[in-house]
Amino acid sequence: MWIGWIEFDILLGDVQSLKEKRSVIRPLLADIKRRYDVSVAEVGDHDQYRRSQVGAGLVAADRAHLVEVLDAVERFVAGRPEIELLSARQRDHHSED
Repeated sequence: MWIGWIEFDILLGDVQSLKEKRSVIRPLLADIKRRYDVSVAEVGDHDQYRRSQVGAGLVAADRAHLVEVLDAVERFVAGRPEIELLSARQRDHHSED
C-alpha cells in the first residue's frame, strides 16, 4: 500500500478579506476532491487572507498510480488563473517503510 500527499503554498489574487479568501479556496478544494477523488483541506495560513496552504492525500495500491494522481492535482492547481502557486511539495511512502 502506498500513501502519498502533496502540499501547496498558494498566493491568492485580488483578495481583500478572509471571506473573499473562502470564496476562492472552497471551490478549489471541492474541484480537486470531485475531479481526483483525493482527501483535500486547507492546512495552513488560516488567518492570512492572501496566502493559503492546501494539502491533498491519497492511498493507492501502486506507486505509479499515486504519482500520476498527485502530478495531475499539481497541474490542475498550477493552471488555476485566480491563484499563484508558489511551491508544491510531494511525498510518498510505502506501508512497509
